[in-house]
Amino acid sequence: MAVGRIIKALSGFYYVQSNEGVYACRGRGVFRNKKITPLVGDYVEFEVRNEDEGYIMKVKDRSNELIRPPIANIDQVCIVNAATSPDFHPLLLDRFLVLIESKHIQPLIFITKMDLATQEEIERVKEYQAAYQSIGYEVKLLSSEEPQRNSDVMPYFKDKVSVFAGQSGVGKSSLLNMLDPNLFLETAEISKSLGRGKHTTRHVELLPIGEGLVADTPGFSVLEFSDLEPEDLGVCFPEIRRHMPDCKFRGCLHDKEPKCAVKTAVNNGLIAEFRYQHYLRFLEEIKMRKPRY
Repeated sequence: MAVGRIIKALSGFYYVQSNEGVYACRGRGVFRNKKITPLVGDYVEFEVRNEDEGYIMKVKDRSNELIRPPIANIDQVCIVNAATSPDFHPLLLDRFLVLIESKHIQPLIFITKMDLATQEEIERVKEYQAAYQSIGYEVKLLSSEEPQRNSDVMPYFKDKVSVFAGQSGVGKSSLLNMLDPNLFLETAEISKSLGRGKHTTRHVELLPIGEGLVADTPGFSVLEFSDLEPEDLGVCFPEIRRHMPDCKFRGCLHDKEPKCAVKTAVNNGLIAEFRYQHYLRFLEEIKMRKPRY
Protein backbone atom coordinates (compact mmCIF):
# COMPACT_ATOMS: atom_id res chain seq x y z
CA MET A 1 0.00 0.00 0.00
CA ALA A 2 1.41 3.39 -1.02
CA VAL A 3 1.04 6.61 0.98
CA GLY A 4 0.73 10.13 -0.39
CA ARG A 5 -1.03 13.49 -0.20
CA ILE A 6 -3.88 14.64 -2.45
CA ILE A 7 -2.63 17.71 -4.31
CA LYS A 8 -5.64 18.18 -6.60
CA ALA A 9 -9.24 17.00 -7.00
CA LEU A 10 -10.96 17.30 -10.37
CA SER A 11 -13.74 15.50 -12.23
CA GLY A 12 -13.94 12.58 -9.81
CA PHE A 13 -10.18 11.97 -9.75
CA TYR A 14 -7.85 12.64 -6.82
CA TYR A 15 -4.27 13.35 -7.85
CA VAL A 16 -2.05 11.87 -5.15
CA GLN A 17 1.59 12.91 -4.77
CA SER A 18 3.88 10.23 -3.34
CA ASN A 19 7.63 9.72 -3.36
CA GLU A 20 7.23 7.80 -6.61
CA GLY A 21 5.26 10.47 -8.48
CA VAL A 22 1.68 11.65 -9.03
CA TYR A 23 -1.15 9.11 -9.39
CA ALA A 24 -4.68 9.78 -10.64
CA CYS A 25 -6.84 7.91 -8.14
CA ARG A 26 -10.50 7.10 -7.70
CA GLY A 27 -12.09 6.84 -4.26
CA ARG A 28 -13.44 3.51 -3.07
CA GLY A 29 -17.21 3.08 -3.21
CA VAL A 30 -17.21 2.45 0.54
CA PHE A 31 -16.37 6.15 1.08
CA ARG A 32 -19.75 7.17 -0.35
CA ASN A 33 -21.54 4.80 2.02
CA LYS A 34 -19.65 6.24 5.00
CA LYS A 35 -20.05 9.82 3.69
CA ILE A 36 -16.27 10.30 3.57
CA THR A 37 -15.15 12.83 0.96
CA PRO A 38 -11.39 12.96 0.37
CA LEU A 39 -10.09 16.55 0.31
CA VAL A 40 -7.05 18.20 -1.22
CA GLY A 41 -4.39 18.13 1.49
CA ASP A 42 -5.52 14.73 2.83
CA TYR A 43 -2.90 12.09 3.53
CA VAL A 44 -4.15 8.82 2.08
CA GLU A 45 -3.26 5.18 1.58
CA PHE A 46 -3.77 4.06 -2.01
CA GLU A 47 -3.31 1.01 -4.21
CA VAL A 48 -1.35 1.50 -7.40
CA ARG A 49 -3.21 -0.18 -10.29
CA ASN A 50 -0.88 0.70 -13.15
CA GLU A 51 1.84 3.17 -14.05
CA ASP A 52 0.06 6.37 -12.93
CA GLU A 53 -3.36 5.33 -11.62
CA GLY A 54 -4.71 3.90 -8.40
CA TYR A 55 -7.50 3.63 -5.84
CA ILE A 56 -7.65 5.49 -2.51
CA MET A 57 -8.22 2.90 0.22
CA LYS A 58 -8.03 5.04 3.37
CA VAL A 59 -8.10 8.73 4.34
CA LYS A 60 -5.89 9.42 7.36
CA ASP A 61 -7.05 11.61 10.27
CA ARG A 62 -7.04 15.36 9.59
CA SER A 63 -5.57 18.08 11.80
CA ASN A 64 -8.17 20.53 10.42
CA GLU A 65 -10.34 21.17 7.39
CA LEU A 66 -12.15 23.93 5.55
CA ILE A 67 -15.34 23.38 3.56
CA ARG A 68 -15.26 26.48 1.35
CA PRO A 69 -12.65 26.07 -0.08
CA PRO A 70 -12.54 22.29 0.49
CA ILE A 71 -9.05 21.54 1.82
CA ALA A 72 -7.53 19.70 4.80
CA ASN A 73 -4.37 19.76 6.95
CA ILE A 74 -3.60 23.46 6.50
CA ASP A 75 -0.73 25.02 8.43
CA GLN A 76 -1.58 28.68 7.80
CA VAL A 77 -3.96 31.03 6.01
CA CYS A 78 -2.45 34.14 4.42
CA ILE A 79 -5.11 36.87 4.53
CA VAL A 80 -4.38 39.31 1.73
CA ASN A 81 -5.65 42.89 2.08
CA ALA A 82 -4.94 45.96 -0.02
CA ALA A 83 -3.82 49.31 1.38
CA THR A 84 -5.93 50.94 -1.34
CA SER A 85 -8.19 50.03 -4.29
CA PRO A 86 -10.06 48.47 -2.50
CA ASP A 87 -9.58 50.35 0.78
CA PHE A 88 -8.14 48.49 3.77
CA HIS A 89 -11.12 46.98 5.61
CA PRO A 90 -10.44 45.91 9.24
CA LEU A 91 -14.00 44.56 9.70
CA LEU A 92 -13.54 42.15 6.80
CA LEU A 93 -10.05 41.24 8.04
CA ASP A 94 -11.48 40.41 11.48
CA ARG A 95 -14.19 38.28 9.86
CA PHE A 96 -11.47 36.22 8.16
CA LEU A 97 -9.43 36.07 11.37
CA VAL A 98 -12.36 34.74 13.41
CA LEU A 99 -13.13 32.04 10.85
CA ILE A 100 -9.49 30.96 10.72
CA GLU A 101 -9.03 31.05 14.51
CA SER A 102 -12.20 28.94 14.91
CA LYS A 103 -10.48 26.21 12.85
CA HIS A 104 -7.26 26.45 14.95
CA ILE A 105 -5.21 27.49 11.93
CA GLN A 106 -2.37 30.04 12.06
CA PRO A 107 -3.23 33.34 10.27
CA LEU A 108 -0.74 35.60 8.48
CA ILE A 109 -1.74 39.11 7.36
CA PHE A 110 -0.37 40.54 4.09
CA ILE A 111 -1.23 44.11 3.06
CA THR A 112 -0.49 44.75 -0.62
CA LYS A 113 -0.37 47.83 -2.88
CA MET A 114 1.58 49.94 -0.37
CA ASP A 115 3.24 51.65 -3.37
CA LEU A 116 -0.16 52.84 -4.63
CA ALA A 117 -1.36 54.23 -1.27
CA THR A 118 -1.42 57.91 -0.33
CA GLN A 119 0.56 59.08 2.70
CA GLU A 120 -2.68 59.24 4.68
CA GLU A 121 -3.55 55.64 3.70
CA ILE A 122 -0.03 54.45 4.56
CA GLU A 123 -0.25 56.00 8.04
CA ARG A 124 -3.72 54.44 8.59
CA VAL A 125 -2.46 51.00 7.54
CA LYS A 126 0.61 51.29 9.79
CA GLU A 127 -1.62 52.13 12.79
CA TYR A 128 -3.64 48.97 12.14
CA GLN A 129 -0.42 47.01 11.60
CA ALA A 130 0.75 48.04 15.08
CA ALA A 131 -2.63 47.10 16.58
CA TYR A 132 -2.65 43.62 15.05
CA GLN A 133 1.02 43.01 15.88
CA SER A 134 0.32 43.90 19.52
CA ILE A 135 -2.26 41.07 19.52
CA GLY A 136 0.42 38.68 18.25
CA TYR A 137 -0.33 38.51 14.53
CA GLU A 138 2.36 38.70 11.84
CA VAL A 139 1.56 41.65 9.52
CA LYS A 140 3.64 42.20 6.37
CA LEU A 141 3.34 45.32 4.18
CA LEU A 142 4.00 44.50 0.51
CA SER A 143 4.70 46.54 -2.60
CA SER A 144 5.15 45.61 -6.25
CA GLU A 145 7.78 48.39 -6.41
CA GLU A 146 9.93 46.76 -3.74
CA PRO A 147 10.55 43.07 -4.60
CA GLN A 148 12.93 42.78 -1.62
CA ARG A 149 10.09 43.48 0.77
CA ASN A 150 8.07 40.69 -0.88
CA SER A 151 10.94 38.20 -0.78
CA ASP A 152 11.03 38.69 3.00
CA VAL A 153 7.82 36.65 3.24
CA MET A 154 9.22 33.60 1.41
CA PRO A 155 10.54 31.91 4.59
CA TYR A 156 6.96 31.79 5.93
CA PHE A 157 6.07 29.19 3.29
CA LYS A 158 8.91 26.76 4.03
CA ASP A 159 7.63 23.26 4.89
CA LYS A 160 4.05 24.52 5.27
CA VAL A 161 0.71 24.15 3.48
CA SER A 162 -0.69 27.65 3.02
CA VAL A 163 -4.04 28.96 1.79
CA PHE A 164 -4.56 32.49 0.46
CA ALA A 165 -7.72 34.37 1.40
CA GLY A 166 -9.04 37.86 0.71
CA GLN A 167 -11.66 39.79 -1.19
CA SER A 168 -11.51 40.22 -4.97
CA GLY A 169 -9.09 42.81 -6.28
CA VAL A 170 -6.61 42.77 -3.39
CA GLY A 171 -3.96 41.11 -5.55
CA LYS A 172 -3.82 37.48 -4.37
CA SER A 173 -2.91 36.14 -7.82
CA SER A 174 -0.43 38.97 -8.42
CA LEU A 175 1.22 38.27 -5.08
CA LEU A 176 1.49 34.55 -5.82
CA ASN A 177 2.99 35.30 -9.22
CA MET A 178 5.41 37.77 -7.64
CA LEU A 179 6.52 35.18 -5.10
CA ASP A 180 7.14 32.71 -7.92
CA PRO A 181 7.14 34.19 -11.47
CA ASN A 182 7.24 30.65 -12.90
CA LEU A 183 4.03 29.64 -11.17
CA PHE A 184 1.66 30.21 -14.09
CA LEU A 185 4.15 28.78 -16.56
CA GLU A 186 4.56 25.66 -14.41
CA THR A 187 0.80 25.42 -14.04
CA ALA A 188 0.51 25.24 -17.83
CA GLU A 189 3.08 22.41 -17.87
CA ILE A 190 1.33 20.58 -15.05
CA SER A 191 -1.90 20.69 -17.06
CA LYS A 192 -0.40 18.34 -19.64
CA SER A 193 0.23 15.60 -17.09
CA LEU A 194 -2.74 16.27 -14.79
CA GLY A 195 -5.33 17.13 -17.39
CA ARG A 196 -5.71 20.71 -16.24
CA GLY A 197 -6.77 23.47 -18.61
CA LYS A 198 -5.59 27.06 -18.60
CA HIS A 199 -4.99 28.77 -15.28
CA THR A 200 -8.30 29.20 -13.46
CA THR A 201 -9.11 28.94 -9.79
CA ARG A 202 -12.33 26.95 -9.97
CA HIS A 203 -10.95 23.97 -8.11
CA VAL A 204 -8.40 23.46 -5.34
CA GLU A 205 -4.81 22.52 -6.07
CA LEU A 206 -1.58 22.55 -4.07
CA LEU A 207 1.31 24.24 -5.90
CA PRO A 208 4.97 24.34 -4.81
CA ILE A 209 6.15 27.78 -3.65
CA GLY A 210 9.16 28.64 -1.49
CA GLU A 211 9.88 25.10 -0.25
CA GLY A 212 6.25 24.68 0.75
CA LEU A 213 2.83 24.18 -0.82
CA VAL A 214 0.30 26.92 -1.49
CA ALA A 215 -3.34 26.14 -2.25
CA ASP A 216 -4.58 27.72 -5.43
CA THR A 217 -8.30 27.91 -4.54
CA PRO A 218 -11.51 29.60 -5.68
CA GLY A 219 -11.35 31.49 -2.37
CA PHE A 220 -13.56 31.68 0.69
CA SER A 221 -17.05 31.76 -0.82
CA VAL A 222 -18.89 32.04 2.50
CA LEU A 223 -17.85 34.27 5.40
CA GLU A 224 -20.68 33.44 7.78
CA PHE A 225 -20.22 32.18 11.33
CA SER A 226 -22.54 29.22 10.81
CA ASP A 227 -20.48 26.85 13.00
CA LEU A 228 -19.88 29.28 15.88
CA GLU A 229 -21.98 29.60 19.02
CA PRO A 230 -22.04 32.91 20.99
CA GLU A 231 -19.85 31.47 23.76
CA ASP A 232 -17.24 30.34 21.19
CA LEU A 233 -16.67 33.77 19.66
CA GLY A 234 -14.43 35.27 22.36
CA VAL A 235 -11.96 32.41 22.00
CA CYS A 236 -11.43 33.48 18.36
CA PHE A 237 -10.10 36.89 19.50
CA PRO A 238 -6.69 36.14 21.12
CA GLU A 239 -6.69 39.33 23.22
CA ILE A 240 -10.22 38.59 24.51
CA ARG A 241 -9.26 34.96 25.13
CA ARG A 242 -6.43 36.12 27.41
CA HIS A 243 -8.78 38.08 29.70
CA MET A 244 -11.78 35.68 29.71
CA PRO A 245 -10.63 33.60 32.74
CA ASP A 246 -10.84 36.74 34.92
CA CYS A 247 -14.53 37.41 34.19
CA LYS A 248 -16.67 36.94 37.31
CA PHE A 249 -19.38 34.87 35.61
CA ARG A 250 -18.78 31.65 33.74
CA GLY A 251 -20.26 31.87 30.25
CA CYS A 252 -19.77 35.65 30.19
CA LEU A 253 -20.35 37.01 26.67
CA HIS A 254 -18.50 40.28 27.47
CA ASP A 255 -21.46 42.39 26.43
CA LYS A 256 -23.89 43.47 29.16
CA GLU A 257 -22.63 41.29 32.03
CA PRO A 258 -21.26 42.95 35.19
CA LYS A 259 -17.68 42.50 36.44
CA CYS A 260 -16.44 41.49 32.99
CA ALA A 261 -12.64 41.45 32.72
CA VAL A 262 -12.80 41.88 28.94
CA LYS A 263 -14.78 45.15 29.17
CA THR A 264 -12.35 46.35 31.85
CA ALA A 265 -9.43 45.55 29.50
CA VAL A 266 -11.13 47.56 26.72
CA ASN A 267 -11.61 50.53 29.08
CA ASN A 268 -7.95 50.30 30.13
CA GLY A 269 -6.73 50.26 26.51
CA LEU A 270 -5.50 46.64 26.68
CA ILE A 271 -7.95 45.61 23.97
CA ALA A 272 -8.41 47.85 20.91
CA GLU A 273 -11.84 49.51 20.84
CA PHE A 274 -12.33 48.69 17.12
CA ARG A 275 -11.70 44.98 17.76
CA TYR A 276 -14.17 44.94 20.65
CA GLN A 277 -16.82 46.66 18.50
CA HIS A 278 -16.27 44.05 15.79
CA TYR A 279 -16.64 41.34 18.45
CA LEU A 280 -20.01 42.81 19.53
CA ARG A 281 -21.15 43.05 15.91
CA PHE A 282 -20.26 39.41 15.22
CA LEU A 283 -21.88 38.35 18.52
CA GLU A 284 -25.15 40.00 17.49
CA GLU A 285 -24.93 38.34 14.07
CA ILE A 286 -24.50 34.90 15.67
CA LYS A 287 -27.37 35.52 18.10
CA MET A 288 -29.67 36.60 15.25
CA ARG A 289 -28.88 33.49 13.20
CA LYS A 290 -31.87 31.27 12.60
CA PRO A 291 -31.72 28.17 14.80
CA ARG A 292 -30.71 24.91 13.11
CA TYR A 293 -32.76 21.76 13.70
